[in-house]
Amino acid sequence: MLKGKTIILGISGGIAAYKAATICSRLVGLGAEVHVIMTESATRFITPLTLQTLSKNRVHLDTFEELEPQVVTHIDLADRADLILLAPATANMIAKLAHGIADDMLSTTLLAATCPLVIAPAMNVHMYEHPAVTHNMELLAQRGAYFIDPGTGQLACGYVAKGRLAEPDDIVLAIQQWLTKPQPLRGKKVLVTAGGTIERLDPVRYFTNDSSGKMGFAIAEAARDMGAEVSVVAGRTSVNPPQGVSLIRVESAEDMLQAVLSKFDDSDIVIKSAAVADYRPKQTYDQKLKKGSSDQLVLELEKTPDILATLGQRKQNQVLVGFAAETEQVETYALDKLRRKNCDFLVANDVSQEGAGFNYDTNVITIYNKAGLVEQLPLMSKRAAAERLLQIVVNAQQG
Repeated sequence: MLKGKTIILGISGGIAAYKAATICSRLVGLGAEVHVIMTESATRFITPLTLQTLSKNRVHLDTFEELEPQVVTHIDLADRADLILLAPATANMIAKLAHGIADDMLSTTLLAATCPLVIAPAMNVHMYEHPAVTHNMELLAQRGAYFIDPGTGQLACGYVAKGRLAEPDDIVLAIQQWLTKPQPLRGKKVLVTAGGTIERLDPVRYFTNDSSGKMGFAIAEAARDMGAEVSVVAGRTSVNPPQGVSLIRVESAEDMLQAVLSKFDDSDIVIKSAAVADYRPKQTYDQKLKKGSSDQLVLELEKTPDILATLGQRKQNQVLVGFAAETEQVETYALDKLRRKNCDFLVANDVSQEGAGFNYDTNVITIYNKAGLVEQLPLMSKRAAAERLLQIVVNAQQG
C-alpha cells in the first residue's frame, strides 16, 4: 500500500531505538522505500547493520560521508522523501529541531526537508512534561510537524507512566493512513480565521465575545488532513490549536485584518470563521480606568474594520467563505451578507439552537452560495461539519 513512497526513518538515541527495527520492517513490507538515518547515540542501542539489512539501503550516520559525488546526500534524501518519521524522538533531538541546530546527519536532513514530518517522542515522563520539552513540541507543531503521542506503560527508568514510544504497529498505521488517504486539497493554501477578537478599553478591561475557536480550528484541522498548507489567524480561543498548521496569534480586529491581508494574496481558499467584534471603544486608556463617583459610565464605540468585506473587495481567484452567527431570520440575513460582502459561500448557524454555536463541540450549519441554499446539515460534530464544508468547496472548484 506504500509502493512508490519514500520514507526517511530518523532514529535518535533512546532505549526505544530497538523498536525502530520493527517499524522499518513493517514499512518495507508495505512497499515503501525506507532510508534510515541514525544519530551516533542511536547506534549504542541498535546496530546500523540491523537497519541496513531490514531497509535494504545504506544507513546514514555521518554528514560528511559522501559516497555519491553527484549529490549532496542530506539534501538529496530530504528532496526525495514523501515523509520523514522521527522514531524514537528524544528530548535532545526535538530541541535541536525546534531551535534549528544542525550538528549531525539527522538534524541536518531534518532542516533541509519540506515534506511532512511525523514525530514519535519517547522519554521519561518528567522529561516529557518538562516545560522546555513541551514548549519545543508546541513550536514544532506550529511549524507543521505532527506528533504520535507516547503510550503509558513501563519505562526503562522504572516508572509506569506516559513516555514510552507508541507501539510500532500504531505508528506504521498512522503513517499508512497519512500517505494513502485522499487529499483533494494537496497543493492548495488555505487561510482560516478562528476565535474571537479582543477590543481593549484599558490594560485590564476589554470587549470580546463567547467564541471558543472550536469551529475554526476544526476547519483548519480538516483542511490539513485533506492535504492543504494551512495558515490560521486566531484571536482569543479556549481550546488548543491543531498541530500541523501555521498559527498567527492576534488580539484586535485591526490586528486580525493586517494578519489576514499579509496572507490573502497567496491563498487559494479563505474561510473567515472568526467572531470579530463589530465595535471597539473610541477612546482607550493607557492606565486602568478608575471608578468615578457617578453610578454610570458612558462609553462611545466605533465600528471595527470589516475584514470580510475588505477581502470580498480584494479577492481575485480566491474562494472566500464567510460565517454568520444569527438568532433569527437566518436565511435572509445570511444571503444578504453573502451578496454584500462578495462571498462565494456563506455558512450560517442559528446560535440559539441547542448544540449549535459558541463553545459546543457540535454545530448546526446551513451553507449558501450566490444561487441560494447549497446544503443544510443536521446537528453534527464541528469536525464533521468542517469536512463537509470543505468537500463542498472542493466540488465547486472541480466543476
